[in-house]
Amino acid sequence: MQAEMIITNARVLTMDPNRPRAEAIAMGAGRILAVGARAEVEALAGPSCQVIDAGGRSVLPGFVESHLHLVLGGAELAHLQVGGLYGFAALRDAFVGFAAKNADAPLLMAQGAGYAMLDHPMTRADLDAMVPDRPIAITAADHHTVWANTAALRAAGILHGHVCPHGHEVVMGADGLATGELREFEAFAPVIALGGEARLNLGIATGEEPSPWPTDAEMAIDRAKVAAGLRHCAAHGITSMVNMDGNRFTLELLDGLRREGKLTARVKVPFHFKPHMGLEALDRAEAMTRDYNDEWLQSGFVKFFMDGVIDSRTAYMLNDYAGVPGHRAEPLFAPDRFAEIAVEADRRGLQIAVHAIGDGAVRNTIDGYAAAARANGLRDMRHRIEHIELIDPADVPRLGALGIVASLQPPHAPGAMDFALQPTMDVIGAKRWADAYLCRTLAGQGAPIVFASDWPVTDVSVLRGLATSQTRMAYAGGVDERLDLMDSLHAYTAGGAWAAHLDGVTGRLAVGLAADVVMLSGDVEGVSPDSIADLRIALTICGGIVRYSA
Repeated sequence: MQAEMIITNARVLTMDPNRPRAEAIAMGAGRILAVGARAEVEALAGPSCQVIDAGGRSVLPGFVESHLHLVLGGAELAHLQVGGLYGFAALRDAFVGFAAKNADAPLLMAQGAGYAMLDHPMTRADLDAMVPDRPIAITAADHHTVWANTAALRAAGILHGHVCPHGHEVVMGADGLATGELREFEAFAPVIALGGEARLNLGIATGEEPSPWPTDAEMAIDRAKVAAGLRHCAAHGITSMVNMDGNRFTLELLDGLRREGKLTARVKVPFHFKPHMGLEALDRAEAMTRDYNDEWLQSGFVKFFMDGVIDSRTAYMLNDYAGVPGHRAEPLFAPDRFAEIAVEADRRGLQIAVHAIGDGAVRNTIDGYAAAARANGLRDMRHRIEHIELIDPADVPRLGALGIVASLQPPHAPGAMDFALQPTMDVIGAKRWADAYLCRTLAGQGAPIVFASDWPVTDVSVLRGLATSQTRMAYAGGVDERLDLMDSLHAYTAGGAWAAHLDGVTGRLAVGLAADVVMLSGDVEGVSPDSIADLRIALTICGGIVRYSA
């Protein structure tokens, strides 16, 4: 077969242990046709072949984004971005300007707030003083807390409170009214609905399907937002992604984009299992897996939230929070309950991914996976734990022993990229810093490591995340948790593909695998670690088709 496209004069990092480096690659019919020296690969060029001279730049497998929220991220590209803003005046000015540009918007929604954005806990009174006469709300960067003004709370029908499932809370004040702080998804879902994005949030909020089912016009509106997210990811070299919330509706949106020729990356979508669901809900997960199981669009796994986040003290801990005697939060699934579900999901051949941030949540999750292994045998399921921001030392070796994937986000470590050290490190408490945001320690004990951004929680840029993985500092009392450059690149490519059961499709530049390729603006091995973030994506190819070109 003659090549349709050749990239040559490149520093090719294949992530294939059988041939880790090369000078050129040839592609055709959506596959890698050859990887090797320039002369042998260039000989495959036919008269219509596109030949790209990389000029010595790095060429790698397309990046695998192992944990993101594509639908939410695509929608939020149109929201007000306030990450990095601090102080009342800066936030007020941003909202006032955004309001002027969006005079007809039913909800003015901001994204990226820090918990220490103001010099005191934010309330509806603060937001009322910024924009008193229109509904406004602001989402914490971690997406587990929203603050809303009085107009938004009243319009959403929750100013006087709201009955929420366990672990979700409309915080109430002494005056009997909501303070404006809304903790976790089902507490702030009524506010999100004001902006017309309730359908897009179902995958993370409830795991249920839209009812009534959207009209064709509504589906087209939602598809456009997802397509915006895909374009954004392509510009960052991402060719495969694991969406960490979902339902059949999400798959239908993506399938619609595929029919339109706009599905520019491979996407995996889970069934989101909520605490109120019974084991029969796994029938829906199996149906999604049966109906969507090809190289571009798959389900095949179940997502759980075991706890919340550290900053709002909703992450479940084994010990009391520093300075808050008696408070450890609670798991969203009791240990025996999660073990029962894990055993059944594992028996059905469904991969499991669990959001677990506190060390108590991490232990509950490991215990559930251990129960599944005892019941069904230790098989190649590649069950995962997402985040692992705090872990008890006794649990570290259990990850490797059980084959549990540690799905980590380098940008999440406080002080490493965009998140400030405080208040997170004070909430954890100095005595536990050595157990926080581990990476090298987990890998050293045999845990498979994959890297991700959790976009839109943090910047989706793989290059910024990679730079962070190389430059983060050790916390007091802890050790250097950095992986070396090649191991970190593996966590963004071949490791991510393996963890997603896509290793037979992508993640390496090897003959017969998908032509998923990224070319950087320079040589990633030839720049200093703190300069990696200055590199850019020059070219993104997925399935042999250019999806982004600088």
